[in-house]
Amino acid sequence: MAILHLSLPLIVSFLRPHASPRFFLLPRSLSHSPFLSRRRFHRTSAVSSAAVHHQSYRKPDDDVTRAASVPTFQQAIQRLQEYWASVGCAVMQPSNTEVGAGTMNPCTFLRVLGPEPWNVAYVEPSIRPDDSRYGENPNRLQRHTQFQVILKPDPGNSQQLFINSLSALGIDVTAHDIRFVEDNWESPVLGAWGLGWEIWMDGMEITQFTYFQQAGSLPLSPVSVEITYGLERIIMLLQEVDHFKKILYADGITYGELFLENEKEMSSYYLEHASVDRLQKHFDYFDEEARSLLALGLPIPAYDQLLKTSHAFNILDARGFIGVTERARYFGRMRSLARQCAQLWLATRESLGHPLGVVSEPVPPVCHRAALEKVAEKVPEDPRSFIIEIGTEEMPPQDVINASEQLRVLVLELLENQRLRHGAVKAFGTPRRLVVLVDAMSSKQLEEEVEVRGPPASKAFDDQGNPTKAADGFSRRYGVPLEKLYRKVSGKTEYVHARVTEPARLALEVLSEDLPGILAKISFPKSMRWNSSVMFSRPIRWVMALHGDLVVPFSFAGISSGNVSCGLRNTASASLFIQNAESYEDAMRNSGINIEIEERKKIILEKSNALAKSVNGRLVVPQNLLNEVANLVEAPVPLIGKFKESFLELPEELLTIVMQKHQKYFSIIDESGQLLPYFIAVANGAINEDVVKKGNEAVLRARYEDAKFFYEVDTRKRFSEFRDQLQGILFHEKLGTMLDKMNRLKKMVSKLCLALEIDEDLLPVVEDAASLAMSDLATAVVTEFTALSGIMARHYALRDGYSEQIAEALLEITLPRFSGDVIPKTDAGMVLAIADRLDSLVGLFAAGCQPSSTNDPFGLRRISYGLVQILVEKDKNVNFKRALELAASVQPTKVEANTVEDVYQFVTRRLEQLLVDNGVSPEVVRSVLAERGNNPCLAARTAYKMEKLSKGEIFPKIVEAYSRPTRIVRGKDVGVGVEVDENAFETSQERALWSTYTSIKDRIHTGIEIEEFTEVSMQLVEPLEDFFNNVFVMVEEERVRKNRLALLNNIANLPTGVIDLSFLPGF
Repeated sequence: MAILHLSLPLIVSFLRPHASPRFFLLPRSLSHSPFLSRRRFHRTSAVSSAAVHHQSYRKPDDDVTRAASVPTFQQAIQRLQEYWASVGCAVMQPSNTEVGAGTMNPCTFLRVLGPEPWNVAYVEPSIRPDDSRYGENPNRLQRHTQFQVILKPDPGNSQQLFINSLSALGIDVTAHDIRFVEDNWESPVLGAWGLGWEIWMDGMEITQFTYFQQAGSLPLSPVSVEITYGLERIIMLLQEVDHFKKILYADGITYGELFLENEKEMSSYYLEHASVDRLQKHFDYFDEEARSLLALGLPIPAYDQLLKTSHAFNILDARGFIGVTERARYFGRMRSLARQCAQLWLATRESLGHPLGVVSEPVPPVCHRAALEKVAEKVPEDPRSFIIEIGTEEMPPQDVINASEQLRVLVLELLENQRLRHGAVKAFGTPRRLVVLVDAMSSKQLEEEVEVRGPPASKAFDDQGNPTKAADGFSRRYGVPLEKLYRKVSGKTEYVHARVTEPARLALEVLSEDLPGILAKISFPKSMRWNSSVMFSRPIRWVMALHGDLVVPFSFAGISSGNVSCGLRNTASASLFIQNAESYEDAMRNSGINIEIEERKKIILEKSNALAKSVNGRLVVPQNLLNEVANLVEAPVPLIGKFKESFLELPEELLTIVMQKHQKYFSIIDESGQLLPYFIAVANGAINEDVVKKGNEAVLRARYEDAKFFYEVDTRKRFSEFRDQLQGILFHEKLGTMLDKMNRLKKMVSKLCLALEIDEDLLPVVEDAASLAMSDLATAVVTEFTALSGIMARHYALRDGYSEQIAEALLEITLPRFSGDVIPKTDAGMVLAIADRLDSLVGLFAAGCQPSSTNDPFGLRRISYGLVQILVEKDKNVNFKRALELAASVQPTKVEANTVEDVYQFVTRRLEQLLVDNGVSPEVVRSVLAERGNNPCLAARTAYKMEKLSKGEIFPKIVEAYSRPTRIVRGKDVGVGVEVDENAFETSQERALWSTYTSIKDRIHTGIEIEEFTEVSMQLVEPLEDFFNNVFVMVEEERVRKNRLALLNNIANLPTGVIDLSFLPGF
């Protein structure tokens, strides 16, 4: 027991698998533990038993809960420390350098790297200068408190461990709506990313939960689980206070009494007094110091310097001196340091022999043949239903829709390929399961006669035609008499063939073999690893597969199939035994789960509409929001909540974006379309509706208080005053600030209006709008809610008395924001939107920021796609190269001609993509762009019309007519400028063709519409056919030959400037 007297901080975990896979627990007795004497983690494997996840919820034991009363802030920290220590985590200390999040603590960033196990929990004061609010905002602090947990490797039941920790805090998890909402986390600074969730309780984000996939730009193996609690938010909810300063920190002491003055002074420093010049120097000094330490082989102090660069950057950002493009440069420098620190840390740990041990790979379960044979004895003769359910942790909403349909198609293909007769094949999906149900599937395959190929005939028979040993062996192998063999040529060789009947195998057998393969084919936009090499949307935690009442035995992602599913997470009947495939739908329904996506939508709409009518309102239902919400829940429970009417004084767009985008709520309007002070939240499962409603109202109130704070800050000034603040937002180090960018637009718009043939009377409107363009980027509302850029510019402009035309143009400069978005309606808005995109493209290309095949940090593909979308849909003819040259002329440095050409080619590829996206064949698009790409509007109009013409009878004749003279003159020395000599014609066909050419050549010009080109060109078809039927071009007499070639060359050149027919089939 002497070891207990050691005065040493615990810096490692003694995590090891318990005999029961529910938890990782510390040993009961430490006196003989080899872990203490070695001071390292036990070498562990992650839990892979599906049984862990069939116990998703259990009522917490008294020793886990221990919380009948609401905790103080201090007690909450103590409870979390005690809980995570009780399941095997070491309790660590916060970083001694400012960090923006617990992730940046070396205990997370460095320790998730490499093969060593690591399980820790610690409090982390997180410093975020841009959240400075002088202590006035009830929910924002520049210094907030996180509680960080790292589980490496994933123990297999980490979600349940987290939920149990809420119980340890005193939260009744059966009453609250606890949800795992998609959050694809990344840190550009750390070169780190992971997939997971924001964890919501009654609409409030209380925790982030992430499976790290990469750190320091290096892939992670094993994968670590990161759980990050937002303590102020959680405690405000538990203590039911509406301001952080009212939190009871300890008995008799409030949070405000301890930290309010700190918030005021640090906010003043971060937002007002921090020296930008000195901070920029600090960043460079810390960067230089970090690189020096890396050269000395010291990753830990080097990483400490990286944290200092990050904090300096965060202060610069809070001061408003970091533009969108400049941000990428800073991130690149910090990411480079993070990668080098990570690489050196890994090398150091390896040189030390991995003192904490190495995580062993989980042993995959084996599907024994004996088990299959045992089940096969019970196979019924009659068809039975087949069900497969892939149970996962919560998938993103779109993945539920896409993956369930993929699974249906894959299962259907399997059944067809394996000759298994069946009835209807239906797909279902919820956030936690992908399901395919097959009605009346036969128990055996259909027999099938197939052709099999044997040895070459030359080896199967001798010179006299007698069968050899090769033929005899082939015959016996397939049980086919020698006289039934026949010969068949394949390629250049003759082989022996036979017809054989494939026996009917059991459905259980072929499904057991093929199901793992089809599950591996399901693809997702973003996939992740957890404890196996399998990639999936989120971790797979159970697999249920039944044919009738028999389990189809197989394993996938380390999980063996069975006949047990999972119910709602917060119910006592979380494990569901499925008796047979036919009873599956009833079992789900009886457990409260609705597996049909469309049915969940119907329930949400019906109940929400009824709730809206109860307050004399009408539900606003964006289809994308309905699709998302329906796939965030398994058992939808719509609730109506209310917010203070005083919030309606805020701009409607601001209120709506908070409801829809941030909270996934539906808004309610009155008969005149005005917003009402109500909302619909859709909860999940068996909950206490009053508790959940109250929680959602509190969350929205906090969100609106934030929005109100930002709006009131903005409205203390006139909108025009924000223009000068653009000087503090860097666009790019080589291109200046956002104010510089705005001034470039002002220089461009008059000439651009002329090029676009805009009414001269509109020019003053365009110029006035250009002088305010992008000023809303300096406002507090847009800084917080970037999606409102343009929307708030219009609002603030109208509020300050600017005309409707100017205000609308300030909105429309941002349009379109994404593919398929609306485009500017007004000419003034169109000019500004085009000018802005031209400036960004030319400037950033000149600054060396061209996108690569895998990276487009400045969104130039989106920008250029929006540019051609405007030109095409507004039907505005413009010489695009001249427009690019105009943008080049206003750049702060000289733009080379080859750069302008690069931008032209880049934008032309986006035009090609737009046309193909809109249904034009690639051949038609390329043929048009080769000649008319410099006028996107004319090119698009031509392509759409030509797509229709190419499917008719006339246009293919035009293509063929032009193809013959083109092929003949191609590669011939026709001679530039050689004129046709009518006196050299020897045949009437030559004269007729020449006469037709001269009558139409002036009608075909670069601006001709494609229908007229087709009509005019049709006049050449008959004369060309007569010519080629009666005239030989390549005669010996040089004068006649060259004259005929010159005639054909003139005809071949007619489509120049209209279309390049060589791209089309049949040319």
